[in-house]
Order: sequence, then C-alpha cells, then structure tokens
Amino acid sequence: MQIGHIAIWAYNLEAMKLFYTRYFAGVSSKKYVNTAKQFESCFISFGSGASIELMHKPGLSTPIPAGDHPGITHIAFTLGSVQAVLDLTETLRADGYTIAGEPRTTGDGFFESVVLDVEGNRIELVA
Repeated sequence: MQIGHIAIWAYNLEAMKLFYTRYFAGVSSKKYVNTAKQFESCFISFGSGASIELMHKPGLSTPIPAGDHPGITHIAFTLGSVQAVLDLTETLRADGYTIAGEPRTTGDGFFESVVLDVEGNRIELVA
C-alpha cells in the first residue's frame, strides 16, 4: 500500500505549481476547472510516483499559523545527498524563500533543512 497523493489548498495555484515544478522537478497535469463549484486543481507528479494535488477556490479561509498544532506539519523530499540539500537550500534562499530550518544533522541521524513554499507550507529537504 502507498499514499496516492497529498492535497494542498492554495491561494495562488499558478505560483504553487511553479514552485513544485521548478524546484522539485514535478510535472503538472492540465488544470481541471469546475465552474459550477468555482474549483480548480492540478496534480504535480514526481519521479517516485508520489503526487501533490494543488486545489483552489475563492474564499479560502485563513490557514492555521505555522508552529506546533495537530494536522500535517510538513512534506519531505528526499534529495539523495547532503550536497543536494545544501545546494537547493541556497538556491531557494537566493530566490527569496524563507529557510525555516537551516541545514543540519538531526538527533535521529537525518541531514535536512526546512523551507517554506510560496504559501508557507513547511517542506523538508532530506539527504
């Protein structure tokens, strides 16, 4: 059994799509639009078979503030090496994204950093 996809509500579907395709080599599906429900979405697929569904509709509520709270807290992308984590972290920093956790080795032995995507979702970059 495996997870089919993770869905994220987005204020700006196009900006979120660009983030995940540009920095994580995701491939976007054609945008689905349901005018009756004022809903649009697209799937971003990754080489591993995983995907993210980005969804938008007018009137989305304000998200829960970042920090410790129940619910999904981050999405982790395995990049394959310490150098890949360092390189992507610096690319994202240079492009103006917030680095929420500097590159480090965690207590359980992972090398990672944490960046916030376009809309403040926590993304772990893992070696």
